[in-house]
Amino acid sequence: MCGIVGFAPVKENGAEILKQMMDRIAHRGPDGEGQFVDEYVALGHRRLSIIDLAGGTQPMATEHLVVVFNGEIYNYLELKKELENKGHHFKTNSDTEVLLHGYEEYHYEIVNHLRGMFSFALYDTTTHELFCARDHFGIKPFYYYFD
Repeated sequence: MCGIVGFAPVKENGAEILKQMMDRIAHRGPDGEGQFVDEYVALGHRRLSIIDLAGGTQPMATEHLVVVFNGEIYNYLELKKELENKGHHFKTNSDTEVLLHGYEEYHYEIVNHLRGMFSFALYDTTTHELFCARDHFGIKPFYYYFD
């Protein structure tokens, strides 16, 4: 099931606030938790392990991208192969990592390549851009508040 939380901008007690948010959704992910906090964004994840039990911990990151993800990408194996053929190198067998490399390759168009039920927040630590998306049918909802 998993659960993701986050906010921006980050105040001085951002890690503490994020931890409280993650604790409120602990029932959605009893198998693990992780968080990413910098001066711009705070992202948290509660995990229910289904695919790649050892390698699928989140937030997952590359050199400059960080993602938290809830759901399942049904076509991740074919996307992984496609991305490997384009020169991408994977460290895990997780569908989460496909989001990172897919974003590097296709940017916002990654959502047009995904088949499944998902919601995710992907953060670029270089540009400080936060890209959030959900599946086309809204099976995995994504709630946000803008003030």
